[in-house]
Amino acid sequence: MARIAGVDIPKNKRGVISLTYIYGIGRSRAKEILAEAKVDESTKVQDWNDDQIAAIRETVGAFTIEGELRSEMQLNIKRLMDIGCYRGIRHRSGLPLRGQRTKNNSRTRKGRRKTVANKKKATK
Repeated sequence: MARIAGVDIPKNKRGVISLTYIYGIGRSRAKEILAEAKVDESTKVQDWNDDQIAAIRETVGAFTIEGELRSEMQLNIKRLMDIGCYRGIRHRSGLPLRGQRTKNNSRTRKGRRKTVANKKKATK
């Protein structure tokens, strides 16, 4: 396994796919990184030599990834919550924030259903 940006990437996969195991790197950015490092994207990680791994590490270092990216995103969400905008309020209450309907769906954000018992009628 090659270790890049503190993440063990799988050695038996192609370079493009294995780089996506790093948080903040998707398919297009992985292709960009390999092109800049002059590594063929169809080559498996186990076939990379030390020079190629060093070039990839250097290229990846230019991007905001992993812990730094996670903390930056958390700060952005916290800022929205602090200023009290609509998106911040929806984050705070755990509801979807991009205009989705919540009557029927949105179970991912709301969590499991909480069953509410009906009010019992008084008997005469």
